[in-house]
Amino acid sequence: MSTALWIAHVDVTDAEAYGRYAALATEAIAKHGGVFLARGGRYIQKEGADRPRNVVARFPSLEAADACYESAEYQEALSHARGAAVRELVIVEEQ
Repeated sequence: MSTALWIAHVDVTDAEAYGRYAALATEAIAKHGGVFLARGGRYIQKEGADRPRNVVARFPSLEAADACYESAEYQEALSHARGAAVRELVIVEEQ
């Protein structure tokens, strides 16, 4: 089974609320076997909308990454991000 990457591009508009999201999301991601590869940090925007926060996490499988997103724990975390950030998130299976 192939691993999967969770790739998020984020523009935080409410740092306090987003901080609550990040704390809860970190726990949910770890619970589902996710490991952060990049979390913020330097980047070079080449195409598309610029989002100053970029996050990449690796999961054991596409199914594990999707289960994390759909989990009650992550959905609770996500409730703090709604209205606190403009985000895109994609889950991609590694080859």
